[in-house]
Amino acid sequence: MTITLPLQPQEADRLAAAARARGVSTDDFLREALKRILADSSTLPEAPKAEARPIWEVMLDNIEGISPEEFAKLPKDGASEHDHYLYGHPKRDQ
Repeated sequence: MTITLPLQPQEADRLAAAARARGVSTDDFLREALKRILADSSTLPEAPKAEARPIWEVMLDNIEGISPEEFAKLPKDGASEHDHYLYGHPKRDQ
């Protein structure tokens, strides 16, 4: 993997000087720093756990508390006209 990191000129100068002081290339200097960061896993946020259930089960849980009267108020063309209801775009069937 290649990572591009835009640096201010003074940051690039300091980085190059620190690498020279260690007697290594800038790439190697950064690799060493990255290894130290990754080794200290306590500083890294825990990866979010993926939902293991199928999406339809999640959706059923989300609509569980909606009364039949409120559910009946939902537009019948909500799927085909979602841009209209979400973003105010003109309906496609008009």
